[in-house]
This record gives sequence, C-alpha cells and structure tokens, in this order.
Amino acid sequence: MENIIASAVSQVGDSGTENAPRRCPPGSFVIFGGGGDLTHRLLLPAIYNLACAGLLDDGFSVVAVDRADLTDAQLRQSMYVALENFVARRGAEAVALRADIWDWLAPRIRYVRGDFEIGQTYQDISTIVGDRNCIFYLAVAALFFGPIVDRLGEAGLVREGRNAFRRVIVEKPFGHDLPSAIALNTRLLDTLTEQQIYRIDHYLGKETVQNILALRFSNGFFEPLWNRQNIDHVQITAAETVGVEQRARFYEGTGAVRDMVPNHVMQLLAMTAMEAPISFDADAVRNEKTKVLDAIHTLSPDDVVRGQYAAGTVGGTEVPGYRQEPGVDPHSLTETYVAMKFQIDNWRWAGVPFYVRTGKRLAARKTEIAIHFKSAPYALFRDTPVDRLAPNIMVMHIQPTEGVTMQFSAKIPGPAVRLGGVRMKFDYAEWFSEGPSTGYETLIYDCMIGDATLFQRADNIEAGWRAVQPVLDWGQDSQTLALYTAGSEGPKAADALLARDHRHWLKIG
Repeated sequence: MENIIASAVSQVGDSGTENAPRRCPPGSFVIFGGGGDLTHRLLLPAIYNLACAGLLDDGFSVVAVDRADLTDAQLRQSMYVALENFVARRGAEAVALRADIWDWLAPRIRYVRGDFEIGQTYQDISTIVGDRNCIFYLAVAALFFGPIVDRLGEAGLVREGRNAFRRVIVEKPFGHDLPSAIALNTRLLDTLTEQQIYRIDHYLGKETVQNILALRFSNGFFEPLWNRQNIDHVQITAAETVGVEQRARFYEGTGAVRDMVPNHVMQLLAMTAMEAPISFDADAVRNEKTKVLDAIHTLSPDDVVRGQYAAGTVGGTEVPGYRQEPGVDPHSLTETYVAMKFQIDNWRWAGVPFYVRTGKRLAARKTEIAIHFKSAPYALFRDTPVDRLAPNIMVMHIQPTEGVTMQFSAKIPGPAVRLGGVRMKFDYAEWFSEGPSTGYETLIYDCMIGDATLFQRADNIEAGWRAVQPVLDWGQDSQTLALYTAGSEGPKAADALLARDHRHWLKIG
C-alpha cells in the first residue's frame, strides 16, 4: 500500500499540503457477484487496505449485487469474517482487524438481491447510486458480461453526467478465442466507450510487473542493453504447484493455453519487449504493448509443446494425475502445461526467441522473467583454468517473492584466474516497507482515479488472442500431448524445445 501512496505523492510535489496522497473521488463501487468468493477473498480486503491508507473519500460506498437471499446486516457479517481471516493471514504486522476502519466501512456497504438479467435489479441499483460517480465491477462468470452491460445501458446507468463518471471493470476470461474476444469487445462497445471499459488482469497489480517499466526506462544502464545485440533470449515462467482443484468443469473447456497465455503471459511479454512510450499516459503505454504483440511471428507446430500432469508427488504429498481428478474426462486431451517459442519481428528483437511456459503441478510455485544476455568472448581466458563463463542472467521475480536477481562472473580468490558465478539480489520486502495486499489495490485505485495504464484495451486483448489462435485452430486431436510427472519440471519435450537451439530452461524447483 505504501507504493500506492508514494505514487500518489509523486504526482503532486515535494512540500506543503500538496504532499498529501491523492484521494479517490466520492462514488459507489457496485460489485455484480458481490456475495461471491472473489469479493470476500480479494476485492473487499483491497478496499479495506485502501481505507487504511486514507485513500477513500467519505462519500465512498460499496453496493453488492447477487442472487442470494441476504440482508445488509448478513452481508456485512460475512464480510467482517472475511476481513478477519485476511488480517489473520498477514502475520505479526496485524493482530486484529482495525475497528476504526470497519466502523467507517460497514455502514457504507449495501446489498441488492436480484437476477442479473432482470430490469428490476437495475432499477434498485439506480435508486441507491443516483447520479453519483459509479464503478461497476463484473465479478461474475463470463457469460454474464454482455447481458449485464446491456442491462446497464438500458437502465441508463452507464450514461455519464457532466460531473459524474461511469466505468465498468471486466474480469477475465475475456473471450475464449480471437473471434469470441472480438465479439465481446463489439458488444461492450455498443453500450460503452473504450474509456469506460477497464479490462482487469490482476498480474498487472503486482509491484514487480509494474517495476519492469521502471527498471527499463528509469535506469541508464539497462535500456541500452535491452536489444538483440546484447540479449540472447528471454524465458518467461508461470509455474503452479496446485492442480485443477475444484475447477474441472471450467478447466476441461479451457486448458493452460486459454487460461494463462493470451492474458497473463502476454502482458509479461509485452512489458518486457515494448518500446519506450512517449509518456506514461495510459494510451501511450498500451499503444506500445499492442505493437509488440502485433509483431509476434505466426506460431508453427514445432514452436509449441502441450503437456498434461500424471500422478506424482508435490511437496511430499502424493497427488493424482489430471485424468483422475474429480470431474475430468478419463480420456481428456486438455493440456495442463504449455511451452511456446515466440519470435518478435521488429528491429529491436529480430532473432531473439522468447520462450514461455506455464503449467500446473510443477516442482514449485514461481512466476519470473529471465533475461539471458549474450556471453562475453571466451578468447581472453583460453590459457587460464577457466573452462567456461557463467551466463549473465537478470531474473525479475514476480511470485511468490518479488525482486530482481543479477547473475554474473567474478574471480574466485586465489593465485590462479578462476571464475565463479555470483548473484546480487534485490528483494522488495527488504528495501521497502511493503504493506500486505491482495494485488487488487493498485488496480481498483487506478480505476477510481481514471488511470487506465494497467488495464487492457480492446486491441491489446485481441492481439494477445491472435498470437495463440494458431494453437487453438490446430485442435487438440492434431497435437501431441506430452505427459509429465506431478512435482517435476514439466515434460521432456519442453526441454527439447530449447535444446535444439542449444539452450536450456532455468530450474523451477
């Protein structure tokens, strides 16, 4: 949370009362699916954290909309329990829910019971929010995105007044392929303007993801090296130890490609590879991200490995294979792992492969971006005991820990010239007083103040889907599915993807 405050402070100056954080304007935060897990586990704790930071106006309110038969008091009680659980997970820094914050927030929480497709629901919402500023958060299944926005438009709830904004936050999945993403964009834009739509990707709320731009564009020694002359290749990893859990019904029709690559992975790739924007204005940043994604060379079958986990051991516990999970077809061809080799056809990155991998039931939970620099010439060391040079690698750690590691060579003490690989590491937790967060604080705050930089525009979404559409077009039956043992590094075929280029993956576990 301190990072949000610091960002707000930096916008207004260094002295006097201007140094105060910028508060959000007054308004209503309407959550469709407000009685659900996402609201209780992530959205409400994020709002609580914003309140603790003093960034919410006294005119702020939450309106939860759902089908469950609840009263305002019952909803507040369930939210109170959710917040107690949240602060309990924060460790020694917070021993209890702050009573002053809850006493401020509780009376500002209202509940509307209603069907998402019935007009009366929207009349009830309109009665509560009036003509105030309003953000509508669609924390619902994707099939409701279009109908809810249609009904909001029919009820006049997204009509912006002279002094009031109306914005809609749309959760993923935003489509299940390129045609459906285009269709959903078209449908939403029939009712809303692009400036009113905030397509959310919670990965972009992580500090290290945002720090990619800061590292590249605010340090004079990084950006001059950030090109094909100095970088050999890039590896992007998003590994999970969990399996399909209770999501079999969703995952069977989705798989690793649809679930992770067009959104999370493509955002990491775009922020790593984009050109410097002319400013940090939202559209300037998103213009450059789209250019990178549009420059991705069309994938071929040799560029893709699909895998599925078999039974194994994760964290000392035996776990079943994907096909033995409850609700999964015993003959399923759904991939739980995918590795891809992307090529970007532009001046900066021509010839530099971007290898990406994501999967479930892997050796460790880890999301990172590894920049592998080209090796220094070996000729200088040919008459010394040095038989090889340690690779120069910069790793941006995104989860579970956030930070940056630099790997380089240094002389080992002694009379002979011998080299060893050493590492320097920067940890956010060590350098900054990080407040506990859900990852949604920055995104909710930015939407409230009208900053769309960390949200995806229609062309960003469609470019991400366009990059992976060939994989979807080939069909599962035409692609080899490589099995891998749960708790391993992934399928051997993914190792071969890099081995044929004389490269290898960094270890996950």
